[in-house]
Amino acid sequence: YGGMGLDFSYSIAVAEELGNIHCGGIPMAIGVQAGMTTPALTRFGSDELKKQFLVPTIAGDFVSCLGISEAGAGSDVANIKTTAVRKGDEYVINGGKMWTTSGCQADWMCLLANTSEGPPHRNKSLICLPMNLPGIHVAKKIDKLGMRSSDTAQIFFEDVRVPSKNLIGEEGKGFTYQMLQFQEERLWGVASVLTPLETIIQETIDYTRQRKVFNHSVLHNQAVHFRLAELATEVELLRSLLYRTVALYVEGNDVTKFASMAKLKAGRLAREVTDSCLQFWGGMGFTSEVLVSRFYRDLRLMSIGGGTDETMLSIICKYMETLPSK
Repeated sequence: YGGMGLDFSYSIAVAEELGNIHCGGIPMAIGVQAGMTTPALTRFGSDELKKQFLVPTIAGDFVSCLGISEAGAGSDVANIKTTAVRKGDEYVINGGKMWTTSGCQADWMCLLANTSEGPPHRNKSLICLPMNLPGIHVAKKIDKLGMRSSDTAQIFFEDVRVPSKNLIGEEGKGFTYQMLQFQEERLWGVASVLTPLETIIQETIDYTRQRKVFNHSVLHNQAVHFRLAELATEVELLRSLLYRTVALYVEGNDVTKFASMAKLKAGRLAREVTDSCLQFWGGMGFTSEVLVSRFYRDLRLMSIGGGTDETMLSIICKYMETLPSK
């Protein structure tokens, strides 16, 4: 279908390299296309669906978005309310999606919707939804704290009709398919922050070396250079966890626990590095003229998007069997 047939480790290599772009929005948008909207279609979609949606998406002719989160259901995917009711050879879709990356420009959406009244983990399906159909309303481009180069949309569906053949895989398996996608999404996210964190640390070293306070460079203070050494060490530890997790994943192992650990650590470390380094920039760090302030805003999303820190902790606890039984 136009891809190179390489394993997932190559996606991680690409994500790391994209970290050289001096903003978070572009790597995130590419990550949505490569690791969020297309894996389920690749694994479970029909040949016809792949030709219609996957081929142009891989080629870069189509922009895709993921319709999962809703105003009342972010990390709680099972609680989504959007419905896709089967009528003849069509689904009729009603509801809405929130926080949809690339939603203002997307050609199609990988939509998760309730297709039956059954249990919340078995009543959902994934559907390839062209975004030019009647009844799809892109309500607004959301004004965000960071990732401002990436459009994030609120979208509503009113009696949108889509052919039933646009169903990805089996009806009722959408939740399961989406959980599989989440692992790749989270690992991509971890990989994409490694280079920015290294860049911020290095730029802070360079700046504090030349910035003088009381006739000494700021870097001369032990509190400063020790802190930067600690942060650099943490980044390398995160990279090691990522590489171990990716290697296990490529071998076919369930890496849900390790991927959740890496995602949790990446989100917290992104906050820690950007906050500490911004402090060492002093008043200049509080301006929009330096990279550290942009990453301070952009990378804050790492602890929220793709599953919050708290969600990652719950998953880790489940795999460690530390949660109390109901």
